[in-house]
Amino acid sequence: MIGPSRAWPALVLAVALLAVTLTSCGSVRAETQNKIDGERLTIYVSAPRYGASSVSGQAVLQGAELALGHIDGAIGSYRIVLHVLNDANIKTGAWDPGLTSANVHAAMLDRSMIGYIGDFNSGASAISIPLLNRMSIPQISATSTAVGLTSGGPEAAPGEPAKYYPTGRRTFARVVPNDSVQAAVLARLQRESDCQKTFVLDDGEVDGRDIADAFQVAAKSAGLHIVGATEYDPTATTYLSLATAIRQSGADCVLIGALTEDHAVLLTRQIAAAAPEAQIFGTAGLAESTYVDPRLGGIPLGLDSRVLITSPALDPSAYPPAGRRFFALYARRYGNPQPAAIFGYEAMSLMLDAISRATHQGTIEATRSNVVSALFRTHDRHSVLGTYSIDARGDTSLNRYGVYRVVAGGLRFLKTVRG
Repeated sequence: MIGPSRAWPALVLAVALLAVTLTSCGSVRAETQNKIDGERLTIYVSAPRYGASSVSGQAVLQGAELALGHIDGAIGSYRIVLHVLNDANIKTGAWDPGLTSANVHAAMLDRSMIGYIGDFNSGASAISIPLLNRMSIPQISATSTAVGLTSGGPEAAPGEPAKYYPTGRRTFARVVPNDSVQAAVLARLQRESDCQKTFVLDDGEVDGRDIADAFQVAAKSAGLHIVGATEYDPTATTYLSLATAIRQSGADCVLIGALTEDHAVLLTRQIAAAAPEAQIFGTAGLAESTYVDPRLGGIPLGLDSRVLITSPALDPSAYPPAGRRFFALYARRYGNPQPAAIFGYEAMSLMLDAISRATHQGTIEATRSNVVSALFRTHDRHSVLGTYSIDARGDTSLNRYGVYRVVAGGLRFLKTVRG
């Protein structure tokens, strides 16, 4: 990520330490704000509105708007209001940790806030989760996949996930399968592609590092040979020396765990030129038009046949009737969706369902803690994504990723793989 996003670990640690050292007075204040007075309930949606990932951020927002429209903006006597937050720097086009923190702090002053949908990037979620957790605000992400946000283990960083939950109670859930699922899918895909030597790259972002670490764990179990793994500089203007090192390693497969705005297109082009026989595998952060379409600054058409991308989004035919209806409605309203759109829809739908259950369909008082409890009691939910449950950690039981080939500047669905 460009610029200030490189400082996220220190900022996340500072936020976590601040939450842990809050006085009892602060805890009392949070408790008094648990109950929502009045008949207006506000749901905040945080997504990048600038930069390469804005196409996916807009898709999340549009999906959420469609879901809210299905209930005509009301649950019983409560009027549901959507408030949009932008976490991308208008100058750099990258998500900004300082902006994320400022947005969340401002939202926390809104006594009508009943829930928060976000964040888009796992790095941003790592900042927002401990802040929202202190006030028992339910949070659902449509796209944050980092394992450490919910689970420990070899893929997680030290202190994860406990450092994100200063109250000791979980308040964050996601409707997208995490990176341990994506890593297993990628490992299986590389075995099927007869990869003999793999080189792993990440952009240093939370999502990039997480999928790189998770993939190496999955690759070891799958018997894949990793010949190199490194974090690249997302602010560099050339990657020729890195591309040369990859060629010299003998790698016939390269995994790129990155966000599009982190010079992923330039990196891909130079690797492809230096290692013309290598297959390139992109993670979910690259499953967007700004990476695959040269008209939008994406990779050249000549690389299409060499690039495979994984995404939690599947082909419409792989979803139940409700999912297929969503795609038809979205296409009529907004045009062809980015992969993140259906997860934005389901994140909002799940939040609305939790609010409805917590308030007995809008007939009793709304409290944030009751919505959190309802969210974590989600079991065998029938949705546009299929039937799933939310476990005690906040993870979905869904375990499928789609595999896409880049064709003529677009994503062409190949198959569904279970992790």
